[in-house]
Amino acid sequence: MAEPWGSRLDFFIPPFCYSRVYDFDTIIERRGTGSLKWDSREPASGASGLLPLWVADMDFAAPREIVEALERRVAHRIYGYTIESATYYEAMIAWFRDRHGWTLERDWVVSSPGVVPSITTALLAFTEPGDGVVIQPPVYHPFAARILSSGRRVVENPLMLRGSRLEMNFENLESVIDARTRALILCSPHNPGCRVWERDELIRLAEICARRGILIISDEIHCDLVMKGHRHGPMAASCEAAAGITITLVSPTKTFNLAGIGGSFTVIADAGLRRRFQEQAHGFWTGLANPLSIAAVEAAYQHGAPWLDELLAYVSENYELLASFLGSRLPAVRVFPLEGTYLAWLDMRGLGMSDDEVSDRLSRRGGVRLEEGRRFGRGGEGFQRLNLACPRAILGEALEKIAAAIS
Repeated sequence: MAEPWGSRLDFFIPPFCYSRVYDFDTIIERRGTGSLKWDSREPASGASGLLPLWVADMDFAAPREIVEALERRVAHRIYGYTIESATYYEAMIAWFRDRHGWTLERDWVVSSPGVVPSITTALLAFTEPGDGVVIQPPVYHPFAARILSSGRRVVENPLMLRGSRLEMNFENLESVIDARTRALILCSPHNPGCRVWERDELIRLAEICARRGILIISDEIHCDLVMKGHRHGPMAASCEAAAGITITLVSPTKTFNLAGIGGSFTVIADAGLRRRFQEQAHGFWTGLANPLSIAAVEAAYQHGAPWLDELLAYVSENYELLASFLGSRLPAVRVFPLEGTYLAWLDMRGLGMSDDEVSDRLSRRGGVRLEEGRRFGRGGEGFQRLNLACPRAILGEALEKIAAAIS
């Protein structure tokens, strides 16, 4: 890959203020590996070979301890039906206690193959065909797809845009809930708007849902990816009202770049809700986990904290590079503050171009692929999502391509 750092960009390299142990700068070739991010064709133009900063996986190697755990498991050569060990659950419980101040009980945890399958399971377990399920767009687009594919209704409570910050519209939420609204899917931290919800926001949402008989399905897969100055609070732990009406979906796959291996947890404190979820889940999966997923997850939660801390610092520096570059070279493009996730939300409306024109310029003229904001539903028009979890050289090259395509 060509060296992107010319005199114009050198000024924007953030200063390093700590000693780095882990390598996030080395570019690992992913083309030809069946990578969705690097090997799939751009949908609109059919073009291949674009520089991809779209789908939410990282271009960083997983922590060494995870790789070694996988190597040991593969070396065993037998990959039969596998159960989670006591140390597996101990590592997970310790992680959420130490990282998020959330004390889990082993009985609350239901293993699952992934967060999105768990959303479908929850919808089928707790709602009926024709029931309404609230989402708050712009938001992760599989939410609406899973609601519709299960025969439920999408009830929209669009987020409000205040400056460069998305906020929940509690007054509108009260008005859109009807007699057959049964659930709300929360994205926390929020994808694509990179918000880390504050506790008072979560409490207010929980109180409305408890009063109106609404189950909260809280997708917290990005919970570990929170920037300095912010702290993720699990919805279920926000207040007493939330504890009995929330099912929480979490996974280390986003945190440690393990999406292809899979594995997640559904945390349900209420015994009745947990039993209904498990009964529905048994129709979709056996309850037995992938042996490689078990090895990776346990190693991640036991040894991954130092790697994650450096990752967050690196992503934060990439964000500062992006913000400085846009301010200098593309001032008509605004970037939202990055509170959580490694996904930057770019406001392209100041360019005075349609979504089609922006995307066409980026792909055909710039050779860069971002994620179109309109894919995330109402309120996403005029935006693009950019993945910051890549080596700085790739980000620098992409920024130059974006500038050349748009200016």
